[in-house]
Amino acid sequence: MAIDSPFSFVGDSGRFRGAPWRFSSSFCHVATVYIERNMSLLSTINSPAELRNLSTSQLPALAVEIRERLIDITSKVGGHLASNLGVVELTLALHYAFDTPNDKIIWDTGNQSYTHKLITGRRDTFHTLRQFGGISGFCKREESEFDVFNAGHAGTGVSAGVGIAEARGFLGQKYKVITIVGDGALTAGMTYEGLNHAGMLQHNSIVILNDNKMSISRNVGAISAYLNRTITGSFATWIKAEAKTALQSIPRIGEPMLKMARRAKESAKGLILPGLLFEELGFRYVGPIEGHDFNQLLPILEHIGKLSGPTLLHVVTKKGTGYEPATKDPVWFHACSPFDRATGKPKKDSSTPSYTSIASNALIRQAKKDSRIIAVTAAMAGGTGLDRFAKAFPSRFYDVGIAEQHAVTFAAGLASQGMRPVVGIYSTFLQRAFDQVLHDVAIQNLPVFYCIDRGGLVAEDGATHHGVYDLAFLRHIPNMTVMAPKDENELQHMIYTGLTLDGPASVRYPRGSGLGVPLNRELKLIPIGKGELLQSGRDIAIIAIGAGVAPAMQAAQRLKSEGIVVTVVNARFVKPLDIELITTVASEANAVITVEDGVLQGGFGSAVLECLADHNVSNIRIKRVGIPDIFVDQGPQHRLREQCGITADGIYHTAKELHPAFKNEPVTK
Repeated sequence: MAIDSPFSFVGDSGRFRGAPWRFSSSFCHVATVYIERNMSLLSTINSPAELRNLSTSQLPALAVEIRERLIDITSKVGGHLASNLGVVELTLALHYAFDTPNDKIIWDTGNQSYTHKLITGRRDTFHTLRQFGGISGFCKREESEFDVFNAGHAGTGVSAGVGIAEARGFLGQKYKVITIVGDGALTAGMTYEGLNHAGMLQHNSIVILNDNKMSISRNVGAISAYLNRTITGSFATWIKAEAKTALQSIPRIGEPMLKMARRAKESAKGLILPGLLFEELGFRYVGPIEGHDFNQLLPILEHIGKLSGPTLLHVVTKKGTGYEPATKDPVWFHACSPFDRATGKPKKDSSTPSYTSIASNALIRQAKKDSRIIAVTAAMAGGTGLDRFAKAFPSRFYDVGIAEQHAVTFAAGLASQGMRPVVGIYSTFLQRAFDQVLHDVAIQNLPVFYCIDRGGLVAEDGATHHGVYDLAFLRHIPNMTVMAPKDENELQHMIYTGLTLDGPASVRYPRGSGLGVPLNRELKLIPIGKGELLQSGRDIAIIAIGAGVAPAMQAAQRLKSEGIVVTVVNARFVKPLDIELITTVASEANAVITVEDGVLQGGFGSAVLECLADHNVSNIRIKRVGIPDIFVDQGPQHRLREQCGITADGIYHTAKELHPAFKNEPVTK
């Protein structure tokens, strides 16, 4: 890939003087041979200071070695491979050109920071990436002074960078602030709020736009189209080459005319290139340049580091560079599971359908019967399973990009005119649209249905991605119906039920495969606010919701073998609660345990406590099992549930702590 950049760098580049170097497949082969026969370059780098001791001619070989490490580790543990392969040269160039950690590099989202981690002291622990007790897959201030700002949601980087640059001024310090944002973040409104503020303040700062035409799925919308309007096509390149040859052939006046044409090109570029947008926001625009070419990256980074005021550098990269399977399927390799590196195929593929696929199937079934059903997602078509809906009903599907707030209010507009919009979204991303859920949907009692994927603990992506807050922040909103199924069969019935309601409703379900239960062919309505009594007993009542129901049943069976007879309730609804069922079983039991895959503060267990208090059910032992008041780090889903006690074993031991038979106390009921 080569880009004829409208930015011209004239003169030699100081420490970057020398023959040009470019990343290419042929060089990749040569560098690989070098690495195999010589000492590893990466093994000599414990910090960017040591990186800067390398000659510039060694950097391409280092880039190849880093790609090898990225592919090797992610093939074993999974991770965000495609985006990280795309920013290897850019990352090395940034740390080479700037004085980090004194100069501050902010990674928007942070899931493309693997190379950054490798060269900032985490090389020897990189194999623990996204593992329980290991290093995070995102930037994390607690890990390193080089991680300036924690993030897991796109669109936060520019705003954070503006704040850091302002703090620099208040403290009388001098350092450079560089923020890297992906072009996907340009669909996030918060990015423009930050750019607008930076343009107004006019302090010295650099924003680097990493343009790879992708966020998670392929970018959508007018901004993406705007960025694509660059003079880099083969026809345009041919025209420029022919014009240059023609002008140079004219005696005496050819060369002056060629220089004049170049100046005219610079003057006119704002009319047809994406720089105009950023310049109107108060930024000096530079680019686009090729992001895999050190010959372009290093001199330009050195140059813009000396400029005053806000500067935006437009860098074009390609996701998955250096690994063919990732370039062919950058969507799957955006956040991949462990894979066979020779083929790029997943190592494990469960035969049990995922909750996501069950939800998608149920939506498609109902959409065939009801033309009012519209699906909306925010750059997560594949992750939410709505890509299959899009293929079945292309005119009734909308991917609005990384714009969760817009997605919800857009759905509200559809619903206000009689449509039945479904917002497919991860729990962690719905947090970003809380005001729209409350203000634009619930107050008007509009029938917007939220299919909340990745509810609960989601494993290796850690604290920024666990979906543990939705039950708590949705249950207190008037007009909301909040559901969570005990298994995949109940999920499809809840989706069918939610689509019939005349007000806002949600169903949340966990990441991963279902329990493998049989699926009913005919979908049925679930009575709103009615739980399910799974088994009866007078010793302990376990009232569970969603993913907590299955381990509650398993714990009950173990307790029964020890002579403790347990009631188990599948609550189904966090709102409205089945008040009659909950108060009845609580009144008859010696103790009550609530179980949820969500935060305890204000969550399902809190709702049960409120219910019992409001209906004067007292003098009973109660224990809530769920996510404590901490941010849970990354790790396998089962390990994190064990840590929080949301397992059959954890519930069993909680019951033993509560029941009088285990405490040598008299049974009172």
